[in-house]
Amino acid sequence: MIARDKLMAEARRLQGKTAKFLADIVACPSHSGTEKQVADRIRKEMKAIGFDEAFVDKLGNVIGRIGKGRKVILYDSHIDTVGVGDPAAWKGRDPFKLRSQGGYLWGRGACDNKGSMACMVHGGALLKKLGLLGDFTLYVTGSTFEEDCDGLGQEFLIKKSIRKPHLVCLGEPTDLNVYRGHRGRMEIAVHITGRSCHASAPERGDNPIYKMTNLIQEVEELNRRLKDDPFLGKGTVAVTKIECQTPSLNAVPDSCSIYLDRRLTAGETKQSALAEIQALPSARRAGVEILPYEATGYTGLKVKSEKYFPTWVLPEDHPGVRGAVEAAAAVRGSAPRIGRWTFSTNGVASMGRLGIPTIGFGAGNEVDTHSATERIALSHLPPAVAFYALFPSIVAPLL
Repeated sequence: MIARDKLMAEARRLQGKTAKFLADIVACPSHSGTEKQVADRIRKEMKAIGFDEAFVDKLGNVIGRIGKGRKVILYDSHIDTVGVGDPAAWKGRDPFKLRSQGGYLWGRGACDNKGSMACMVHGGALLKKLGLLGDFTLYVTGSTFEEDCDGLGQEFLIKKSIRKPHLVCLGEPTDLNVYRGHRGRMEIAVHITGRSCHASAPERGDNPIYKMTNLIQEVEELNRRLKDDPFLGKGTVAVTKIECQTPSLNAVPDSCSIYLDRRLTAGETKQSALAEIQALPSARRAGVEILPYEATGYTGLKVKSEKYFPTWVLPEDHPGVRGAVEAAAAVRGSAPRIGRWTFSTNGVASMGRLGIPTIGFGAGNEVDTHSATERIALSHLPPAVAFYALFPSIVAPLL
């Protein structure tokens, strides 16, 4: 193995270039389905710093390749971001102009997930510079559509654009620790119908909103008794939106719908979660469905999916976890924590649907995501770059 001092010295020399590259891709707004500008900038960087191949696939995922060995390792960071939200919350700051303050880089996407994207790309370049090649093929990908529909872009590129990986490493923020899973999730809609009438005589109708209030209370009670797991945590369900269909504001509605965010812990399935909702007393005559997702990528390709995202956990003794711990310890100078994400990631596709062993290592902390104070520690960039340069040579012989 390369000496840690040399590896970290080289990664620190790259810090300014990595931060500049991160600023460039933060400057490219990239909501789900509009990632063209950032994908083109990443592809340009890959070509400039010596990737063997760099291209954009039919869905708009940007893909770089280093090496052509037998063991295939995939680094994946998504390149779409959530929206800005209330502009006033940014207090006059431009969300797309990366700002350095207090040892952090601030901006939309800095932590989720463009910081790791920048580190993965420059980690690949450092891998080649230091001669850390082996009998492996490394793909570095910037995947689309993650924020709107976890795993959609990544699943497409695995199936259609690259050789099937033996291992996937996600760049979602882990605070430079090693993660090996998270709860699954579903987006569920519940619809209750009624009978509309003029609101001046509500007794003539059948107000579905009143029925729905009972159901909402039952959903809250259901949340308290859902399963718990010592590693993944508790399953949860939350009402996230309420709407009704009504002819006017002086009419009783004829239908009411609620939308549920359901987080699935170990042992919970799509079928069991639906059955729990359907069994609630106020839902017995309701319509319950998993929401569909349909969209068109910036390349013009149309995609669709069910908004069910499986739970996944990689065993702690898996070679991928052991290799990641070894590489992380080398770049950190101390043993990493082995943990899991609270939120959902593209791992729902790579391991949840496709069964490909998946781990996570990323710069940044997930508590800093999806907010007007999104940030990533500048000090995280060198160890993340070093990890991505070192990890393939450690893990490939173990797979």
